[in-house]
Amino acid sequence: MENRVFIDHEIRNIYMKKIGRLDRPDNKGSAKMFQNPVLERLSRTHISIPIAMFLVVGCIALYYGITTTPISSITAVALVTVGFLTFTLVEYLMHRYLYHMVPTNKFKDKIQYSIHGVHHDYPKDKDRLALPPFITGLYALILYFLFTFIMGDYALYFLPGFLAGYSLYLGVHFIVHAYKPPKNYLKILWVNHAIHHYKDPDVAFGVSLPLWDYIFGTAPKK
Repeated sequence: MENRVFIDHEIRNIYMKKIGRLDRPDNKGSAKMFQNPVLERLSRTHISIPIAMFLVVGCIALYYGITTTPISSITAVALVTVGFLTFTLVEYLMHRYLYHMVPTNKFKDKIQYSIHGVHHDYPKDKDRLALPPFITGLYALILYFLFTFIMGDYALYFLPGFLAGYSLYLGVHFIVHAYKPPKNYLKILWVNHAIHHYKDPDVAFGVSLPLWDYIFGTAPKK
């Protein structure tokens, strides 16, 4: 289905029941995104690499926050917590409004498929469940300068919380695609994400934390 039909927002709810270009998800395949073998290889990564990069950057920022600023422990804990919760909100909003945007033209179609539609086509492609390392490093650098510009030294605590949230998201997303669900309360993460992929892509946008789905009314109906 290479030629996708571009539609307007009035039939969004009908169209968005399908994400990607395959008639049904391919749980064993993998998309070829680039003809160039070097670019194709660079578009893939083991999940541990971006998680390790984010955690290292977060720990370094936390170390400098503790050793170079007069920020109190209570404030520091609050900033880390707010940073973590902020990421979970950003995760939800990006997943819902960017990754699942309506491709009303060819440019949006290319962007939407490249960043997310391909994942719905090949949900168990383990090498494409995270950004490649060079983009991960650039992303962490941009976040550091952005948060520092906005909040100064407070960013040394906010950033670790934000990156911890990002790392949790990457880990959870990998685990729910790579392993069977556990027989405990965490099973809900597997159930919600399976509904999102195989039943209704317009619900369950929160991967690591279902909180915002309940707040914004996109939690799967029981």
